[in-house]
Formats: sequence, C-alpha cells, structure tokens
Amino acid sequence: MEDELRLSLHARAWLEQSVLDAHVSGYCMYLQSRGYAPSTRRVYVGCVAHFAHWARGERLGLKRLDENAVARYLTEHLPQCGCLEPVRRHVHDNRAALVQLLAVLRSSGAVTMPCKPHGQIEAELERFDQYMQQARGLADNTRKQRVAIVRRLLSGAFGSRPVVPARLSPAGMRRFIVDHTDGWSAGSMHVIAGSLRGYLRFRASQGDRVQALLAAIPSIAHWRLAALPEVPTEVEIERLLHSFDQPFPSSRRAYAMVRCLVDLGLRSSEVVRLGLDDIDWQVGTVRLGKAKSRRVDILPLPRETGRAISSYLVSERPPTANRAVFVRHVAPYDEPIGTGVVQRAVREAYLRCCLPHTRVHILRHSVASRLLSAGTPLKEIADVLRHRSLDTAAIYTKVDTARLSAVALPWPGSAT
Repeated sequence: MEDELRLSLHARAWLEQSVLDAHVSGYCMYLQSRGYAPSTRRVYVGCVAHFAHWARGERLGLKRLDENAVARYLTEHLPQCGCLEPVRRHVHDNRAALVQLLAVLRSSGAVTMPCKPHGQIEAELERFDQYMQQARGLADNTRKQRVAIVRRLLSGAFGSRPVVPARLSPAGMRRFIVDHTDGWSAGSMHVIAGSLRGYLRFRASQGDRVQALLAAIPSIAHWRLAALPEVPTEVEIERLLHSFDQPFPSSRRAYAMVRCLVDLGLRSSEVVRLGLDDIDWQVGTVRLGKAKSRRVDILPLPRETGRAISSYLVSERPPTANRAVFVRHVAPYDEPIGTGVVQRAVREAYLRCCLPHTRVHILRHSVASRLLSAGTPLKEIADVLRHRSLDTAAIYTKVDTARLSAVALPWPGSAT
C-alpha cells in the first residue's frame, strides 16, 4: 500500500480530509487482488484523491457517491479543472478508477447498490422483457433493443402519466414510425416496426384489443436477401491469416480467435463464451451452448484451429482459475474477454494486411462461400452456421458465380 500512497502532499491531504479516507486501504487491496500493476494502482489512487477533493467541495456525503456523482465529476469538473498539480485529467483513467471505487464501497456496504428505475413505464417494460424471455425465448441483445424502442414510444405517449396501453392510438403509432424515417435505413425501420408489433402482441396476451394498432404499423419494404453478401476472397483470407506471422502482444490469442471465426464460422459472442470444457481434444469437437439458436451444437475442430488454440493455451494464456478459453491479459485478470476484443483483433488484422474490410461478421460469410464452392448442400451449410432458416444460407448462392453461369439463360438477342 505504501507504493500506492506515494502521492503529492495535497493529494494525500485530499484523501485524509474526505469521507473516503477509511476506504483507501481496502481499495488498494482490492486492486492488488485483481492483478493491477503498482504503477496503475498509484494512478488510480491519485484519481480517487482528486474525486474525493471534488466531492468534499460539493458537500457530497458517502451515501451520495454513485454513478450520478461520477458522471458529474467527469463531465463538469474535469474539463475545467483548476486543481493543484499534479492531477490526472484523463477521463478514461478517472472513470476506470472510480468504477472500481464504487465496487469497493458497495461490497463493504458503505454505499447501497443502485436501484432499478421505478415508475409506470419501467414496470411495464420489465413485464414486456419477461414476456420476451419466457414466452418468446428471445436473445438478450434482441430484448434490450426492443425495450429501448418501446421505451421511446411509451415515454412520448405518456411521459410521467400512468401507462394505459388502451390509450395508444393508431395515429400515434404511425407518427412514431414516420418520425424515424429520416436518416434511418430500411433495415432499421424494419426493426422498429417489429419491436412495436412484439409489444402489441404482448399486450394482446394480457387481454388488450390491439388489432387496430397492429394494422396501423406499416409494413416496411426490406428485402433482406436482395443484396450481395460481402465475402472475402480466398486470397484475402490467406493474407489475413499471414498477418499474424510477426509476433505482437497477445498475438497468439488474436490468431486463435480469428481461426475460430474463419474455420468454424463462429460469431464474436460465441468466441468469447467458448470454455475449456467445451473442447474435446481426443474426439476433436467443439461444443457451442446457449448460442443464438438457443440450442447446443457440436462442431468438428479443424486441425489448424486446434493448433492455434493449444498454442495460445500453452504459451500465452495467463494463469487463471477462469474456465473461459480466451481471458483478459490485463487487469482485472480472471475474467473472460468481451466481444470488443475479438472485433478489435480482426480490424487490426485488416489494417496490417491492407484489406478494405471493417466488418467481423463477413468471416462467417467466407465459411459459407467455401462450403458452397466445395459442393456442400445448403442444409449442411445452414447446420454448420447454426442458421434456423435455409433462406439465410440461400443468400450465399448469389456469390457462386461458377454455378450461376452454368444455369444462366442466354440474353435475348445475344449471339449465343
């Protein structure tokens, strides 16, 4: 703890004069237990001292130190801070330090856990979310997206008044959608309309008469299979994989993740959920559970993919009790990575080999394209990619130019 408290005289005074003085020791021990380096711990304690000084000036007691107070400190104080040097004014460092501080204060009981927002609208949205999860089996991201859209609808229709779905009007439903037409793509409009229909069907399950409201929601023209999918060529895939030949920090982890995307067609969310117990090294299979299709799938583990994963596990993965295959390499340790780590690894690989792509999902497209070129039936392609509908896999037939040219009819008036 002595290293962390090597602060300037005024920073130490800020802590000693604040309501956080009794919690500094526990904060330092918490950071150390999570694997933060001494230099990082010292920076974070300095940020906490700065925050404590601001909170004392704002006359904020311990119970009022929450996310709202942190947001005010970051947005109101830091941009115009005139406190004595040296203080750290980087928003990223301060936010990271204060997130850990709130975790320590709440674990010790000094600060209460944040309460869910109350009110008629939030209660209605909570019931809607439970319906989507229990009756419809929708994925977490889908539910969050729909709840956010319906929240805007209900807030505009009722404000602080009680939520009475029967008072929603067909004209109000149409107006809500029309207000979003400018600057929104057809796909986004399709999502908005589908979210509103989902909410109205929920209300119908509660006994409300919503037929007129459902009829008022326009059908958005969105031909999801009309466009050609973006598919990297075989040459581009080789360039992408060779971009990992030169080692760099966490290169083995990045390479293993990209092999999972390219060889198995995994989604980013499936890569981060992959566990050590999901890989059967003797049989050579990978088990995918809790996927988007809400079922357990077993996929063969290609040799090159297995080599990449084993190389990462043996040579680069830090010691941890976490059972996830891909874990954090920086503090806090003992936690799996997020999808942002996968996406960043792919985008940085695109930049290294000068490819024009930015999307990670197109690597799934490359798997489907390779299987189709090898003569694999659409049903098997849909099974490998865990598609619930053959229509989703059928779009890849549009990029199979060799087979399309074989069945193409001659153009009227042409020489052949």
